[in-house]
Amino acid sequence: MKLNGSEILIECLKEQGVDTVFGYPGGAILNIYDELYKHSKEIRHILTSHEQGASHAADGYARATGKVGVCLATSGPGATNLVTGIATAYMDSVPVVAITANVGVPLLGKDSFQEIDIAGVTMPITKHNYIVKDVDRLADTVRDAFRIAQEGRPGPVLIDIPKDVTAAVTEYTRVEPEPIERKTDYIREAHLKEAVRLINHSKRPFIFVGGGAVISDAAKELKEFVDRVHAPVGDSLMGKGAFDGRDERYTGMVGMHGTKASNLGITQCDLLIAIGTRFSDRVVGNAKRFARKAKILHIDVDPAEINKNILVDCSIQGDVREVLKRLNPLIEDHNHDEWLAAIKQLKEKYPLKYDTKGLTGPAVIEEIYRVTKGDAIMVTDVGQHQMWAAQYYKYKKPHTLLTSGGLGTMGYGLGAAIGAKTGRPEKTVINIAGDGCFRMNMNELATAARYNIPVIEVVINNHVLGMVRQWQTLFYDERYSATVLNDSVDFVKVAEALGAAGIRVSAKEELRPALEKALSMGRPVLIDCQIDQDDKVFPMVPAGAPIEEAFDQDDMDKVDK
Repeated sequence: MKLNGSEILIECLKEQGVDTVFGYPGGAILNIYDELYKHSKEIRHILTSHEQGASHAADGYARATGKVGVCLATSGPGATNLVTGIATAYMDSVPVVAITANVGVPLLGKDSFQEIDIAGVTMPITKHNYIVKDVDRLADTVRDAFRIAQEGRPGPVLIDIPKDVTAAVTEYTRVEPEPIERKTDYIREAHLKEAVRLINHSKRPFIFVGGGAVISDAAKELKEFVDRVHAPVGDSLMGKGAFDGRDERYTGMVGMHGTKASNLGITQCDLLIAIGTRFSDRVVGNAKRFARKAKILHIDVDPAEINKNILVDCSIQGDVREVLKRLNPLIEDHNHDEWLAAIKQLKEKYPLKYDTKGLTGPAVIEEIYRVTKGDAIMVTDVGQHQMWAAQYYKYKKPHTLLTSGGLGTMGYGLGAAIGAKTGRPEKTVINIAGDGCFRMNMNELATAARYNIPVIEVVINNHVLGMVRQWQTLFYDERYSATVLNDSVDFVKVAEALGAAGIRVSAKEELRPALEKALSMGRPVLIDCQIDQDDKVFPMVPAGAPIEEAFDQDDMDKVDK
């Protein structure tokens, strides 16, 4: 049948099972929005307050559901406002399709009004991108974009469509999408056998889990693997929930703000089994001294990550779940009770701890965990509150911590929470923000209120840029340059003005009633938690130091004495 470009785009979105898109209209994309209007019963459009909010919402939707997130923006500044969200999705391997409109084909390259080469701008931060200058190629381009976004290591894809292409007419035939095959081409029998040999010879194995285990939904296979190897397990920020954080073998996060038990466990192990991780600098610290007593086995879908940051002794390239499915039957059950007992001693000697007398960031996170029974989808912005959310909430399932790990995007959380709640309406969704981050995306509270999306925004408010201030305290002789936010902004009044409810919490005993009230209201709620400006995230590893040199307040107090 004959359809115009806008009709073809909407039909292709329906082919792909898209039920929700996030965006903001403008002149160049009007034809597409006119078609969306006609299909509003099939595809829900969430009008965000800013295009960046749309890109983060698509990201949060994708992370929470495992489906592709979709965002829309018009040409020029609309398209460039998506860039930070696209980069966030790229760094964290999130399947997002960003659709932008542009000026007509004859106007391209002429500095036309609201023209930007968004394909050129986003080339380094997408898996692939397109500018579709011929309507005959539009349908296949959309189908390719969704396939590329999902296959192998997922990531964002951008489609830029000139306005005249959205109006041009051509023949359209519906095509059912083919299932996305998991990457198994390079799983070699020899590599599996070498991995088994390393595991069999190990006396002190340590399993390090990254975001790839979450993305591949490998929790079941990972649990079987851990049971067979009988080893302690640590994770990265992105790997949380792939292995149950309540398990006695779980040691906590690894790296700059990881637990001492995890960091020392990796330092003392004789085999490090790294699953779905890219060995980020925040994980390894000083790369030359990382796991220097250990052989390293690396399992990852992306060959570019193997031997990139850390040289390994054995690697298996392939989808994590598929690799573990093949590896598990080859592994005999092991007994590493002595090693696990040593790790248990480290956990007992170096527990996570904080001052329990007053209202603190960790206290807020632990109370949220108790009130939600660990069943919420937790979203975070970036900073101290992000690390507290990683340390003190026990994640028992994948896709329950949504956070900007690679790019570290302040302002990510509220948009992502809206996307997550839209995709998983049955789940409690809570965004943990710092006051600095909340200032960057507070306008999205209006979005949540407009559609009555009942997310809970918990602002851990210390009136400073907390993580930057922590570095200034420890490494810059307390020169607090541009990090103090003491002013007259009232977040509770802001929330109310934007259509949400607002609650202020100034004491520890006020916290639980506030959380319970927020959960019962069925509408977007902000809880402004007032904490001390000098609360710190510990443990901490100085930049460039080996991870075993993690220190905390007790260590600092010993030095001062």
